[in-house]
Amino acid sequence: MERYSRIENKHKREIVLLKARPCAWSKCTFCDYIEDNSTCTEEMIKINQDVLSHVTGEYGVLEIIDSASIFELPQATLSLIQQIIHDKNIHTLFVESHWIYHQRIQEIRDFFGIDMIVKIGVESFDDDFRNRVLNKNATFSSIEELKKYFDSPCLMVGIQGQTKEMIQKDMDILTHHFDYGTISIYRNNSTPIKRDESLIQWFMQNYAYLQDDPRYDFLCDPTDFGVGD
Repeated sequence: MERYSRIENKHKREIVLLKARPCAWSKCTFCDYIEDNSTCTEEMIKINQDVLSHVTGEYGVLEIIDSASIFELPQATLSLIQQIIHDKNIHTLFVESHWIYHQRIQEIRDFFGIDMIVKIGVESFDDDFRNRVLNKNATFSSIEELKKYFDSPCLMVGIQGQTKEMIQKDMDILTHHFDYGTISIYRNNSTPIKRDESLIQWFMQNYAYLQDDPRYDFLCDPTDFGVGD
């Protein structure tokens, strides 16, 4: 399992994949990422200390990801991140959170006290597909409400049940309303939710240009950031 990497295109930054407690939601139908979590605090703290020891601060920008939300990390790890921010002159921090924590986002911004890009796994702006099919429990009522809390939506493309119209709308909303975002091509995993190859082929024919858009990370595989397995 790779847990430290550098992202050297677009928004240059260091990225770490940390060990966290189980996701507070843990019911998304497409997600087996949560298998990386732990209930042993000592294990989490030890692994995270080792991973964070690789941070150099060379870009002044750090991204923290885990198998859940930033709020599922042990307090000792959060405090260590805070110390690294100070010691390594980090000026911008990327983190991710589930919608269920939206009312605590300002709390985590205040805790770290630097510029932050807070990401959220939206997967699709189609409310029915997002919440009924993918079971995201991301129940924001409008783009304006989402933007009150989060800076960067993560969208998935190429899932059976998605349509071209859904994806067109997703890309339109992303490009007209957000200066940050992640577009991920769906990869089959251990869940029953499967990849739609023909939809992915259509998407790449029509939206491959977004790979060059400096605002958005574009992942053809979930490991393209250099972490995970």
